[in-house]
Amino acid sequence: MELKVSKRIADGVPVVDVHGRLVFGEETKVLRNFVKDILEVSGQAVVLNLEQLAYVDSGGIGTLVGLYTTARAAGGDIKLACPNARVQHVLEITRLFSVLGVCPTESKAIEELRRHTGAA
Repeated sequence: MELKVSKRIADGVPVVDVHGRLVFGEETKVLRNFVKDILEVSGQAVVLNLEQLAYVDSGGIGTLVGLYTTARAAGGDIKLACPNARVQHVLEITRLFSVLGVCPTESKAIEELRRHTGAA
């Protein structure tokens, strides 16, 4: 299953829906470029909805960390929302669950972004 990403606006905040497998290679490049383009336009605030992310490997985790670091260095933020049990487990065992600001719902992620960045 290849990676598919799409953007929509929810409550004035860009949300990227991530579908498929986030693995080292072309998939990580696609997500990185897609999100960086949005961050440049959005004022450095975005939610990554991981509800349909079936699998993530170490390269995918590295990409999520890199995007988080890029946004934070620019004064913005990224929130991860709705990880399924498998993705949540990977984030927990890597001790990145709390670092990356994972939220159980998309609305909670949007609320957190507004609180930290003043997103619209």
